[in-house]
Amino acid sequence: MKTFIRNISTIAMLSGVLLTSCKKDFLSTTPMNQASAAITWADPNLSEAFVTELYNGLHDAELNQESMDCITDNALYNFGKQDIMEGNISPDHLGWVNNTYEWNEMYARIRSSNLALEQLAKSKLDKSLVDRLAGEVHFMRAYFYNQMLRYYGGVPIVKSTYAVGAADYTIARNTYAECVDFIVSDLDAASTLLTGKDLAKGRATSDAALALKARVLLYAASDLHDIPTAKGKSSVISGFAHPELLGYLTGDRAARWQKAQDAAKVILLKTGTYGYSLNLSAPASATDGFTNYQNSYLSRNGGEKEIIFARYYSNSKDEWGAWYGRNNCTNGYHGWTSSEPTQNMVDDYEALDGTGNAVKFDWSNPAQAAAPYANRDPRFYASILYDGAPWKPRTPDGAGIDPFNEIQMGTYQTGSSASPVTYFGLDTRNGPIENWNGTRTGYAIRKFMDPNPAIVDQNTRSEVPSPLIRYTEIVFNYVETCLELGQETEAKIWLNKIRFRSGMPAITDAGDALKQRYRNERNVEMMFEEQRFYDARRWLIAPTTLGNKVKIIKITGTLKAGKSVTVYRHSTDNFNYTYTVQELDPGVENRSWNDKLYFPPISRDEINKNNKLIQNPGY
Repeated sequence: MKTFIRNISTIAMLSGVLLTSCKKDFLSTTPMNQASAAITWADPNLSEAFVTELYNGLHDAELNQESMDCITDNALYNFGKQDIMEGNISPDHLGWVNNTYEWNEMYARIRSSNLALEQLAKSKLDKSLVDRLAGEVHFMRAYFYNQMLRYYGGVPIVKSTYAVGAADYTIARNTYAECVDFIVSDLDAASTLLTGKDLAKGRATSDAALALKARVLLYAASDLHDIPTAKGKSSVISGFAHPELLGYLTGDRAARWQKAQDAAKVILLKTGTYGYSLNLSAPASATDGFTNYQNSYLSRNGGEKEIIFARYYSNSKDEWGAWYGRNNCTNGYHGWTSSEPTQNMVDDYEALDGTGNAVKFDWSNPAQAAAPYANRDPRFYASILYDGAPWKPRTPDGAGIDPFNEIQMGTYQTGSSASPVTYFGLDTRNGPIENWNGTRTGYAIRKFMDPNPAIVDQNTRSEVPSPLIRYTEIVFNYVETCLELGQETEAKIWLNKIRFRSGMPAITDAGDALKQRYRNERNVEMMFEEQRFYDARRWLIAPTTLGNKVKIIKITGTLKAGKSVTVYRHSTDNFNYTYTVQELDPGVENRSWNDKLYFPPISRDEINKNNKLIQNPGY
């Protein structure tokens, strides 16, 4: 099967199509580097090139330098405050908006999708090819609309291209329910058209359409989009004159949960096609749990069965997502440490108490506070670069300082205990290598980083794919619907499959405690996969999660009496370590929550261009 790589330049592919050797045409004004619509849609290769270009709208997804988790309690962006996290956004000041949610970007892609569907509907090309291309377009249009819907709420549904010179280009926002129905209709069409089609990696498939449908319906059933529930928890939403743009005003909510469950179950039962190491009857060992989780996010060694829809990279192409390692490895490796996990996130990883039980990590527990990185969920070690964590060989300028290849996030002493010298770790903002790129939180991301020592992140591109939809998300979606429908036994069966894979013991909770364990499990497993931004909102828990101040860690290593060290290495034999949790300097980012942030604003420019648009609540 051919591998599909996104950044195909349509212009390059079409270049020269209209060149002619006929001298009498030398005054022709037809562009020489483009194909006309008639030529494009009459040629199978050009038609496919047009559809292929739609995938550019995916951008880098989770492997964006400014991860969506940086606008949650999970992470901090190293190079400037995120205005949305301070509640400092408005129609005139949107702050950072990921390209895949930007209004103009998405509608440009939607217009291209509409154009493709119109042309394919009258195409005389081979029917199998037309069906496949139309199926991909229906999927991509649904994907783009869902990006808009889950970010802004109901948006204008444009089903066809506008004629040049049309009298009126303005259009009102459709209701949230209408948008859900339209997206689901597109995904059903995509699934039907793509069934049985052989598609290259990275292209939309019938299963991808069904999986996205499961996500759309899960969101539609959630608290934020059930207006009676949302009004009871948010005065901003309660005071909005057009709540139909945000969710369902009435209706059978249990029926919405059931639809979401039915959609998830379609994918859930494809265990022969998807899912990795989810058939264990007991927890894997800690070592195997680490490996299983790493394989699942690297999409290798069996972990590729996790992928339902993903964005792929080739190290032969200079693409931003392929530089994820450089963008996020530590300054001690000449990286940028762009997306930094917070202490808030690290504290969400459960601790193993030595008796086979998992407990919530607690800084008031003296044993845990003294050794916070010992006996944690194996996914912690596979996801976070923390003080003392083993990592790749250092670059030549760091190898002599740290020949042991361990992350150094603290301030330590070297020399003798009688006359110590302060030493700042290589991976800190006071270290000797690119300290301006040092972490502010005391952590760096390991997830999605290729651990192959031959991948020198500062100058080597990686081929770790960006998973846009993976099987485990659908498992979580199913678990959530079970909880909402009172099916706790079924929920725990599937939730524990995920935990067993990662070496974690079974959950036995019930009621609200089970729901909270589920939510924590989802966040830990899906960290940096563009889930938390929406989960905290749709659960209406943002004030007590996203609104929390960023917590960071300060680490000091003090030489024990009589000890002498020339070259620092993490050692509890030589050092007493102190771990101090504190809040980030508010001058760096002073997080707070405002309920208007449940639905970010539509740009003032868009409102001015289209006077039928209604602005979101709170702006």
